Amino acid sequence: MKDTKAKEKIGKVYLVGAGPGDPGLITVRGKYLLEKAEVIVYDYLANPKLLKHVPKDATFIYAGKRGGGEHKHTQEEINQLLVDHAQAGKIVVRLKGGDPFIFGRGGEELERLFAAKIPFEVVPGVTSATAAATYAGIPITHRNYTASVAFLTGHEDPSKKDSSIDWDKLATGAGTIVVYMGIKNLPIIVENLLRHGRDPETPVAVVRWASTPEQKTVVGTLATIEGVVTASGIKPPSLIIIGEVVQLRETIDWFEKRPLFGKKIIVTRTREQASQLVAGLEEHGANCFECATIDIQPVDSYAVLDAELERLDEYHWILFSSLNGVTYFFKRLMAKGMDARDLKGPQIAAVGKSTADLLNHYGINADLIPNEFTSEGLAESLLDLGVEGRNILIPRAEKGREILPETLRGAGAQVSIAPVYKNVLPEKGAEELKEELEAGVDMITFTSSSTVRNFLTLLDVEDDTQINNLLDGVTIAAIGPITAKTVSDNGLKVDVQPEEHTIEAFIEAVVEYYCHEDDEQAA
Repeated sequence: MKDTKAKEKIGKVYLVGAGPGDPGLITVRGKYLLEKAEVIVYDYLANPKLLKHVPKDATFIYAGKRGGGEHKHTQEEINQLLVDHAQAGKIVVRLKGGDPFIFGRGGEELERLFAAKIPFEVVPGVTSATAAATYAGIPITHRNYTASVAFLTGHEDPSKKDSSIDWDKLATGAGTIVVYMGIKNLPIIVENLLRHGRDPETPVAVVRWASTPEQKTVVGTLATIEGVVTASGIKPPSLIIIGEVVQLRETIDWFEKRPLFGKKIIVTRTREQASQLVAGLEEHGANCFECATIDIQPVDSYAVLDAELERLDEYHWILFSSLNGVTYFFKRLMAKGMDARDLKGPQIAAVGKSTADLLNHYGINADLIPNEFTSEGLAESLLDLGVEGRNILIPRAEKGREILPETLRGAGAQVSIAPVYKNVLPEKGAEELKEELEAGVDMITFTSSSTVRNFLTLLDVEDDTQINNLLDGVTIAAIGPITAKTVSDNGLKVDVQPEEHTIEAFIEAVVEYYCHEDDEQAA
């Protein structure tokens, strides 16, 4: 008789290299698998930003270890976790810092999976050695210096009786030597190299947190590097690069010379809208902390907008004063079975270039963009065209500035306001924000009056003195005059404000501010 019992589904384990720290260095294949993961087992050296790619309903298991700290799980426990979840039919991603097959114990994990007959796949990652050297401006091979390189661990299996490193051959046999996990044993490494013939004047670089905004590089020689590391407070995770190629750092160093490198910047915006600003600032080297001071939500009722959509042909103008106004207007428009073709009657105005670009995404070319990207600028441009007797619709936030509708009504226009979204204060983030400020911040960016007010509400302090103490020494950047006025109205000083009120101009203004500051310090 044929067995009709369903065969139990066996999952699969994907061993994925997370790269050296910069989340942008993960492979395309690695990112794809993170998005498909049902279980994610990740290490300390895997950048937490990579976890944003993992589905929220996945099972997250932290299996990392800080240098010199206690293991969250033993290696055998990690091996068994992978087997158990795969046998339960899950897609398991084992995310390991760097490359899983270079001092990552990936081979040991796969041996256990093989023994349990679990299917697996390996996705290589950018290994920390090459990344640390590259981001420190050091080519580990160079035709004028060396054609050989050796990778070794500075932290061998402590249960081994003898070292497997042949120091006699290694010391002078490899032009460049890169040591993983070697800070704790740096004196022993230096001693072995010198004792076996390496020149004491050989250049050495030590790179901590390679490819991240916290990267720190120190340089010395075999004779001096121990003292340099101690004086600089270098701790794990760090890599050691030994060889004449280290001299090229003076010429090739690019990462740490970016204008915003080492600057900690708090970006206050909605999570959905912060990405462009964060990406631009990080491109110039900033270390950004995203503080969601606004949560954008649809209004409780679209009755007002629905009524206005029924009489679109009566309007002469539709005015969009924000990106969110565009997004939520078109969401509702399409939910009612309508689209851009239904807007053929009225003319369309956008408060600025970014808003106009988003309208273009929906198939609408703005008929009017003011020279000054503010509500005041938009009102002035419309007044120049004449609005008396004109019917004007403004889809906007539930609570917004009244300067635009009031100005137009004062000039004889019939203005209808249709709320399409609302700004609410996020439920979480206050404690994390205070911790970041107490740890030290260089700049805070504000992109709207709402971000200012909600930021101060999140701080939840009693008076201006406490606010000023918490923000002492912190530079404040505002995207435009309205936002800047809200900052000053709350007793704070604006240090940076672009002439053009766009994200691109905002980023340029921040970069210019710090470049000017560096020039003054150098003078």
